Amino acid sequence: MMEQNGKSHFWPSYVDLMTSLFVVMLVLFVLSYLSFSKIKAELLVNAEQMERIKQIDSALKKLDRRYFKLDTVNNRYKLLVDVNFAPNSSDMNTIKAGERASLVDAGKALYQKMKLLASDPNINYILVVEGHAEVAYYRGKLNSVIDPDRGYQLSYSRALALKNYWLGLGMDFNKFQNCELLIVGSGYFGKSRDKDEKNNKRFTIQIAPKFKIKQ
Repeated sequence: MMEQNGKSHFWPSYVDLMTSLFVVMLVLFVLSYLSFSKIKAELLVNAEQMERIKQIDSALKKLDRRYFKLDTVNNRYKLLVDVNFAPNSSDMNTIKAGERASLVDAGKALYQKMKLLASDPNINYILVVEGHAEVAYYRGKLNSVIDPDRGYQLSYSRALALKNYWLGLGMDFNKFQNCELLIVGSGYFGKSRDKDEKNNKRFTIQIAPKFKIKQ
């Protein structure tokens, strides 16, 4: 009787065990499927973003070369217009008329490019206008050593002056809903400085895309 009872209990226990294993495997399969589906979706989004990055990069390379040159090391554009403010000044009126006219043309070229790029509602842009200050000797010492903070103040004021100059001529970059304009002053420092100090009176333009993540 004990042997028969043992056999009678074996099969129900075996069936219960197999049922439990099946349930576990089913749960693992569902979890794996969901995980792989999520990874697949992320890969598709990344592929789409990469394609858009290529398109944006191609569009930016078409910036007017008379006014913009790509700094391939720091991945930003140098505004090639020579800008000669009066010493320690951020007054646009101290710049020669011809230089101001070139700044207007460069602003128009940049404005039209951002208008085209900002037409895609799925991409936001940060447009950075960066000012610089020339390192020079003053009474036998470098101004960057005498008062390094002054360079930041001056370069920021110059970048702000350029932004306001363009704005006064109808070039309001902030009116594009997905474009944010930032003003930056890197003073006597910054990674995009030119080896020739006289060229550090110029401005640097950086355009950074930010993609909206699809839920």
